[in-house]
Amino acid sequence: MAAQFGRRLRRGATTTAVAAAAVAALSASQAPGITHATTGDSQGASDATPPPGTPVTGNSPYYTDLPPLNTPDKPGTSVDLPATGTAEAGIPATVLAAYKQAEQTIAASDPGCHVPWQLLAAIGKVESGQARGGKVDADGTTFSPILGPVLNGVGFANISDTDNGAFDGDSTHDRAVGPMQFIPSTWATWGQDANGDGRKDPNNIYDAALAAGRYLCAGDRDLGVKAHLDRAILGYNHSQEYLRTVLSWFDYYKRGTHEVPDGTGVLPDTSGPDSFPAGAETLPSPSPTPPGTPGTTPKPTPPAKPGGGTKPPTTPTTPPPTTTPPSPIARIERAGAAELTAMAGRDFAEKATVRVKNAAGRTVAKQPVRFEIVGDTDARFAGGKTSTVAATGADGTVAAPVIKAGEKTGTFTVRASVVGRTLPAVSFTGTVVPRAADAIRRTSHEVLTAAPGAEFAQTVELKATYQGSAAEGVPVTATLIKSAEDPAANDKGPYFKDAEDKPVRTLTDLKTRADGLLTLPKIFADDVTGTFLLRLTTAGGGTVTIELKVVAPDTPTTPPTTPPATPSAPASPAA
Repeated sequence: MAAQFGRRLRRGATTTAVAAAAVAALSASQAPGITHATTGDSQGASDATPPPGTPVTGNSPYYTDLPPLNTPDKPGTSVDLPATGTAEAGIPATVLAAYKQAEQTIAASDPGCHVPWQLLAAIGKVESGQARGGKVDADGTTFSPILGPVLNGVGFANISDTDNGAFDGDSTHDRAVGPMQFIPSTWATWGQDANGDGRKDPNNIYDAALAAGRYLCAGDRDLGVKAHLDRAILGYNHSQEYLRTVLSWFDYYKRGTHEVPDGTGVLPDTSGPDSFPAGAETLPSPSPTPPGTPGTTPKPTPPAKPGGGTKPPTTPTTPPPTTTPPSPIARIERAGAAELTAMAGRDFAEKATVRVKNAAGRTVAKQPVRFEIVGDTDARFAGGKTSTVAATGADGTVAAPVIKAGEKTGTFTVRASVVGRTLPAVSFTGTVVPRAADAIRRTSHEVLTAAPGAEFAQTVELKATYQGSAAEGVPVTATLIKSAEDPAANDKGPYFKDAEDKPVRTLTDLKTRADGLLTLPKIFADDVTGTFLLRLTTAGGGTVTIELKVVAPDTPTTPPTTPPATPSAPASPAA
C-alpha cells in the first residue's frame, strides 16, 4: 500500500477509516511503528484524553496522508540519509534547521521535556507540508501567508476574531496562521522570537517551531513518556486521528531524514475538491505583532465524530498552561583573545571563542554558532573549509575548530554568528606572518677546507628550527662576511657561483625543506689563503657562523696544537 501524500482532507468517517487502514498497513509492513519514548517498543497511538482548553490550531483541518510504506531506512535506525534518499524523507534546509534549533534551545532551557526535532517535523508535515515544500526566505519567513479556513463554525470550530485581523487578515473570525498553524489567541501567549529579529511572527518557521516546542512542553511534560507525548499532541489538535497521523510521521522521520534545498520539498496536492487552504496565497502579509490585548476566545465547536453527530462542548476543568517561556537569545560576545596569529603553514595556537547569552544575561547551551573565515586569505578550517558550525557547551561558550594558516601573509577576519538569528556578529582578527626560525645550526662539525682555486669538498648542511620543531620553508640568507665584527660581504676569499658561473658572496633565495634541512650550493676558493667566515641568518633571528679555511697543499689542515703551559715554580717552604 502506498500512501498518497499531499491531500488535505476534512476529518470524518471516511478520513478516519483511511488513516486507520493505513496505520494497520504500516504495522503489518516494514514501515516503522510508533515508538515508546521510554522503552523503544513499537506500538500505536493511545486513547489519551486531550488536555482542556482551545487547541493550538483551533481544530483546523490538516493533511491526513500517512508516510509511505517504504521506510526511509531499515527499521531500528535513526541515521540521517544522503540527499538521494526517499523523497518524503527530505526536509527543506531552512525548515529542518528551524526544527533542530528549537530542539537545542528547549534542551538548554527545559532539559526535562526531551522534545525531539522529529516531533516538530511531524507536526510541520501534517500542518503545512513542511511550509509548502520549503517556500521560505533566508530568514525562514514564508513567501506568502499560510492560513487555515475561517473558523466560523461552518464545518470547523467557531472562534471569533481575537487579533483584529493582524495575523490572519480576518477581523470577524480567527484563522490558523503559519507553518505550524497557530490561531492568533494561542500565538499571543506562546509566540516566540527565535530568529532574533525583534518580531514574534507565526509566519516564520524559526519562531513557529520554537513556539510549538514550548507549547508541547507546557505543564512540566516529559515527552519521553508516552502518555505525556500523546497528551501534548492532542493539545495541538483534539483528534485521535490527528494523534495517529502525527505519530506515524514522527516515527517515519526518526528512521531517517535528509536535507533538501528550500522550495524542493514534496508539495501537498491542492487540486481536489477537499483541498486546503484555498486563496491563502493572495492574502496580504500579516502585521508583525497583533495590536492590543487579545479578547476572550469563545469555545470552539468540536469537529464531527467519525460516526456522525457532534460532541457537545465541554467546560475546561483547568486553565491552559501559562508557563512563561525563558528569555530569548540576546547577544553573542567574545570569550577569548580578539587577535589570532600564526606563521605561514602552521596551525593557529589560539581559537576564536564566543559566549551566547539570553536577555536575562544567562548563558545558553547547545546553541549552534557559525564561524566563517572572511577576507583575501588562504587560511582554512580542517578539510579546507571556510565555514563551520559548532554548538555551545554547558557554559554557553564554543570555540571554532583549529585554523591552519596558508602561505599568504597578512590579515583576515573570523566572524562568529548565532545560527538562525540576526544578532550582530563577533569578529576576530587573524594574522599570518612569514615563516621563521629562531635557531639554525650545522648538522656536522667537520672542518671545511680547500686549496686555493679549488672547491670545498665537504657538503654544508644546516637545520633550522622554531621553538624546537623543524622549520619548513623558512628563507635563509648566506653571506661570506668580512669579519665577525663586520657582516658586510667580503670582496675576496671563498664564493658561490650564480647561474652564469660568476662569483657571488651572498645568496638570498635559499629555503629550508619540510624537515627543516638546507643543503648549501658548492663553495669555491679563490687564490687567497686564510680563514674566512660564512654567516647564515633566518627570518625569526636564527644565526650561525661557519669557518672556511683556504690552505696551500703542504699546509696542515688541522689547527696547531697549543703547547702546554710552563709549570709554575713551586713555592718556597715555610721557614
